[in-house]
Amino acid sequence: MDILNKANRIRLLNFSSPQMRAFHFSWFAFHICFFGWFGIAPLMAVVREDLALTQTQIGNTIIASVAITVIVRLLIGVLCDRIGPRKAYSGLLILGSIPVMGIGFANSFETFLLARLAIGAIGASFVITQYHTTMMFAPNVVGTANATSAGWGNLGGGTTQILMPLIFSGLLMLGVNEALGWRLAMVVPGVVLFITGICYYLFTQDAPNGNFDELRARGELPPANGENGAGKSFLAAAKDIRVWALFVVYAICFGVELTINNIAAIYFFDHFDLTLATAGMIAGLFGLMNVFARTMGGVFSDLFARNGGLKGRVRWLFIALVCEGIALIGFSQMHVLSYAIGIMLVFSLFVQMAEGATYGVVPFINKKALGAVAGIVGAGGNVGAVAAAFLFRSEAITYQQGLFYLGLVVLVLASFALLVRFSEETEAEEAKAYREAMGEDSGAGALSLR
Repeated sequence: MDILNKANRIRLLNFSSPQMRAFHFSWFAFHICFFGWFGIAPLMAVVREDLALTQTQIGNTIIASVAITVIVRLLIGVLCDRIGPRKAYSGLLILGSIPVMGIGFANSFETFLLARLAIGAIGASFVITQYHTTMMFAPNVVGTANATSAGWGNLGGGTTQILMPLIFSGLLMLGVNEALGWRLAMVVPGVVLFITGICYYLFTQDAPNGNFDELRARGELPPANGENGAGKSFLAAAKDIRVWALFVVYAICFGVELTINNIAAIYFFDHFDLTLATAGMIAGLFGLMNVFARTMGGVFSDLFARNGGLKGRVRWLFIALVCEGIALIGFSQMHVLSYAIGIMLVFSLFVQMAEGATYGVVPFINKKALGAVAGIVGAGGNVGAVAAAFLFRSEAITYQQGLFYLGLVVLVLASFALLVRFSEETEAEEAKAYREAMGEDSGAGALSLR
């Protein structure tokens, strides 16, 4: 689809333009979704005692929290093509708030498992975030815009690790016992999700020139049927081998990040004999790297495109994945806390840059089926998380061994990035679009505070 009036610069302090409102609301909404999605993870040591969960059962809940997201991400991308990101995001946020608050009613492994399964649906918010920023930004900055909005959203994985133990501790100081404390703590992200959903509907729009229904009424956007229908759009994306190559690539970067978000706190708690609050603070550092790390992945993607075109974007993606795999193997071998923290930060840097680099490529695969492509690739992240979770549910291997094996898998599968290729015609077309976007503003391509 051809969307008019896309922004060719990211002005962070501009809240008046529809492009920047979409940018800020999309990253904040995704951030809050992470808050609800992984809010229970840093409290698992307490939940484990309260519900008498085994390591296998904890592993099953981790799988549940990311498994349902695979299906919802596949559907949500097509839904964005049909009704637009504004309505899709608002509905997901409001409906997703219900199981987040409802997990407090869990009183057994089975009910806790079902609650985490239902909560996992809000992980599909990532696809809408990437879709919405792609609608709003020109080729010269779309990699940076996608990476920054997703990175600041992923930052929720870090703030969650830090804030939820503090909320829990605050409740204990008020006289609440631990069994009730973790349940009440989950009400906080649920309420914020609900309020954010309402605000998203009121203050954003689908595209620079208006909402999808308005654009279709004016003939600026094709109707969502026939050749442009949901089924055709999904099939067009599903037939493209490049989409599935990026599916695998996203599995070994975002899938790995989701896995670390789920196990980091309990890993540091058990392996280094730390308190729950300290383990949560250290685990939170992994997610906090999203303040800049994923953005760097997108910035480098745009920079590589300046000289190397779309091939440059793919080349950078491969480099980031290889560095991620090496760093993850190094992290798995750490037995001293200070060294473990240091190498974890290096690993975090590259895994998040690889994510940004992936969605620096996605917008150029198939513009007529953007939602379907974004949904399938996004689902790959959760498939990767589900596959990785099986390593950590087994009683036969330690978490350290699981991390080592995971690093080896990343190194081997990084080669899938090289399967993403573009025709000479597409390369020339996108190079021209890049130059035109740069020509509109000689300073384009960077974040701006103006």
